[in-house]
Amino acid sequence: MNLIRSGIGAVILLTLAVTILAYPGLPDQIPSHWNWSGEVDGYLQKFWGVLIVPLVMITFIALFALIPRIDPLRANYQKFQGYYEGFILVFALFLLFIQLQILLWGLGYPVSPNLLLPLIMGALFIGLGYLIEHAEPNWFVGIRTPWTLSSERVWKKTHALGGTLFKIAGILAMIGVVFGKYSIWFVIVPILAVSVYLVIYSYREFGKELH
Repeated sequence: MNLIRSGIGAVILLTLAVTILAYPGLPDQIPSHWNWSGEVDGYLQKFWGVLIVPLVMITFIALFALIPRIDPLRANYQKFQGYYEGFILVFALFLLFIQLQILLWGLGYPVSPNLLLPLIMGALFIGLGYLIEHAEPNWFVGIRTPWTLSSERVWKKTHALGGTLFKIAGILAMIGVVFGKYSIWFVIVPILAVSVYLVIYSYREFGKELH
């Protein structure tokens, strides 16, 4: 786990380093948003355009570090700490690739988000799947419905299934890379379907305890 933490720190430093190195060569306005066809449709001033992703990364990683300390069920985090920190690393890498895309576009090397996003979103979903299937009951991480939070059995069954379904959603997102402007649907539809189904599944499983 110390290796994972070192990896997280290294990703933060790498993100800051590539941003600082690229900054002098960037134009005054850099891309900040792309449409579904992979075309730029929004720009930001250079300073704020390169600062947003590092700020989001540092803020969320700090929040992830705080959560186990304030959760009333903090002792349960020790049971899946490696997977929790592993997901933080995957999340940091996800943001690093987002930052690289912004910087490359600004430097004149357009990398289509329709090629990048399905791959990194898929990796993020798969990482989330591993975290979910190993998560023990807590108040912040996992599939937190009234029914999973009310029954340890429902929690375990829902998270075991959820881990598998999130991994499948990740694979489908990656497949979307070959469908160009339609790739976004391979990201959005599976993850929404999985999320809705797991809420319904947890409700039905809890209902079995009432009969």
